[in-house]
Amino acid sequence: MKKEYMDFMMSSGQLRIRQVDKERVKSIVKSAETNAGVVRNITLIEDSATVIFREIYESIRQLGDAYWWLNGFEPLNHEISLEILKEMNIKDKIKLNHLSRFKKIRNDANYRGFKISVAQAKEIIEFWDVCGRDIIKKLYQKVASL
Repeated sequence: MKKEYMDFMMSSGQLRIRQVDKERVKSIVKSAETNAGVVRNITLIEDSATVIFREIYESIRQLGDAYWWLNGFEPLNHEISLEILKEMNIKDKIKLNHLSRFKKIRNDANYRGFKISVAQAKEIIEFWDVCGRDIIKKLYQKVASL
């Protein structure tokens, strides 16, 4: 990320400098994996689509939090937690462009009472299965290199 952007994020209270904390990173990643794994075991039907989508979204956001912590920062909102993931070099990097739309879908469900469709839940599950696993691998590699 560009220094100017980082400075703006800190001055606007969206990001705070912290010491790199490998144990916190591992704990956050493990939590994301566990939560996503649990909801992946729920049968995807119309009534479960919203819960599944929201929990996998939360797991993705946690991966962004972990990435910030690996870089010595604490994110203070969801937007920057997702933005940092777009910086990662993963195999299907183009799919990271879906993150903004996932955030909008999640916000519509949480704050406007919109129902998430089975198709939307399938989309975020596919994202998790492809990109989430790759992001987790990269995070663990970076932790090991510190």
